[in-house]
Amino acid sequence: MQSAPTIAGLMAPILADAPITHRLDVTFGDVTVVVSSNSKGLIEKLANYYRDFIGGGGATLIPVTAIEAGPPDLELPFAVKQREPGKTKLKESYCDLPDGRVVKKLLTGLLFLFGHGDNYAVGPCIDNDNQVVNFINNRFIEHCLKRGALLFHAAGVAEGGAGLVISGFSGAGKSTLALEIMRHGTDFVSNDRVMVSREGAGLVMTGVAKMPRVNPGTVLNNPNLAPVMDAEDRERFSALPQAELWDLEHKYDAFIDDCFGKGRFKLSCPMAGLVVLRWKRDASPMTASRVRLRDRRDLMAAFMKDVGLFYEFEDAAEPSIASQNAYLDLLGDLPVLEIDGGVDFHKAAQACLEFLRQARTETQPS
Repeated sequence: MQSAPTIAGLMAPILADAPITHRLDVTFGDVTVVVSSNSKGLIEKLANYYRDFIGGGGATLIPVTAIEAGPPDLELPFAVKQREPGKTKLKESYCDLPDGRVVKKLLTGLLFLFGHGDNYAVGPCIDNDNQVVNFINNRFIEHCLKRGALLFHAAGVAEGGAGLVISGFSGAGKSTLALEIMRHGTDFVSNDRVMVSREGAGLVMTGVAKMPRVNPGTVLNNPNLAPVMDAEDRERFSALPQAELWDLEHKYDAFIDDCFGKGRFKLSCPMAGLVVLRWKRDASPMTASRVRLRDRRDLMAAFMKDVGLFYEFEDAAEPSIASQNAYLDLLGDLPVLEIDGGVDFHKAAQACLEFLRQARTETQPS
């Protein structure tokens, strides 16, 4: 009887044909991800992307090996991952093995193999370096969650050493609002994922080293984002109606240092408050009001987040998303601001800053 395939067995011939000659260390807090590759070009692209986080020294080391190659053809019984409600395009399939999991990207053919401390990306990595970035960041997310943090679908900014988590349902404009707030001199913490943990009497929010991906409407309405769009695109997109701009699939990476200056990406800080966006694209006035989360559980789906395919469960019975009570117990009496009514990024940025400054005084130890 033939034994089940393993990650070690699948990777052995691939590694034999791809000498690992290049390395990059990136450090997020006390965690260093050691990226090894057979491709100098990939390492150079990753070094540019992670330029704010280059270097070693973390107390915890996470190895990631990225092999530049053609799309691997592994004969495995892949199952297609179904998307969340409202999203129809299938992006990934996966197969669980005795020593981990293999995830296949359906559009690019990239394979990600991980388990028991081993992490591999195999395939056309250079052309799809954004997927390699996501894999590296997911290794860090998993590390934080296994140390007790909960995952939030949210962006994050900070002022005066205190952070604000900005949540909202998909398409609500979390990143756009965070970047609008950045125009007022704040620091950037995260784009789309925030891990929140309790340390002593307070909460700490930790972001992910991923640059915001913004649509043309966001760029045209935020002068600080001018560096991400060339003159030809600016002329083309400026001619489109505002409503059409927001729905375009075209995206740009907005590097924080290019747009807002050096040293503005902080990644971790004490958390002072939570914002939940419930606004709509209509002509109604925007409103901002304090709420008590235990009385407004309807808001919690905006930030509660499934850990996803790239999380290695130690127990197969472990739920993929923490319970409402787990989030409520973690957050306690943290100040919460609900933003409703019509979309108004300028007004919302001012409301968020005022809320953050008030929340900072409420949550600071006396």
